[in-house]
Amino acid sequence: MTKGRTDLNASLKAVRLFNTGEGDCTFELGRIPTSQPINMNFFFAQTHIDPYQEVAHPAPRLQYVVTLKGKLRFKVTNGDTFMIEPGILLLAEDIAGPGHTWELVEGDEWQRLYIAFEEGTDTQFIPDVTS
Repeated sequence: MTKGRTDLNASLKAVRLFNTGEGDCTFELGRIPTSQPINMNFFFAQTHIDPYQEVAHPAPRLQYVVTLKGKLRFKVTNGDTFMIEPGILLLAEDIAGPGHTWELVEGDEWQRLYIAFEEGTDTQFIPDVTS
């Protein structure tokens, strides 16, 4: 390993929640490069499970959600689902409309870290190429 060497192709798996033109919530799979700095306002951690997850809700702000422990199934407006677990970054951009729901499917708690973006920050999300 070379000291100070950065792999410019390194990235983390990510799922982006976002609003459609009709205001619904949907998602896309992609990645976030690990070599790019981001501007953030604050972060905080949360471990409790709240009844809030059972009611469709939008994200409170544009943010990354980093799962440290737990495996969850998220559901969007049309009923499609995806899984989030440690190693998969969630980018929550669905800040309007009906939002999403989630349920814990593995483990007894969801440990997560929220990283809120400063206004106008590029989230660095790169969608997967679909064929």
